[in-house]
Amino acid sequence: MPKNYSRTVWSSGDGDQRKESSKPASQKSLPPGQQIVSLQRESKGRGGKAVTVLKGLVLTEADLSVLARTLKQSLGVGGTAKDGLIEIQTQEREKIAEVLAKLGYKVKLAGG
Repeated sequence: MPKNYSRTVWSSGDGDQRKESSKPASQKSLPPGQQIVSLQRESKGRGGKAVTVLKGLVLTEADLSVLARTLKQSLGVGGTAKDGLIEIQTQEREKIAEVLAKLGYKVKLAGG
C-alpha cells in the first residue's frame, strides 16, 4: 500500500447511529390489575439451587426493581430483577402469590 493512500471515512456529528437503533423503545408500566404474572420454579444453571422466576410482567426497569424489592422485603429472601424478569430465592410460590395478590396482580402458577 502506498504511503499517500487515504481512505474516505464517513462520520456524523451525532456519532454512531447503529447503536441508537438497537435500543428498545421506552416501555410503560401496565396497572397491576391488567397483568397476569406467572410464577415458575427453576434451578437450571444455578448449581441445583431453586429460585422462583416471575414472568409476564409489563413494567419499566424502575418499577420492576421496586416490585422485586417489595417482594424480597415482605418474604425475607434475596433475589434480583434483570432482563424483564424477577428472580426470588425461594421455592415457596404460594407465599409469593399471596403478596402479589395483595398488590393487585393476577397470579398463575406455572410448571411444577
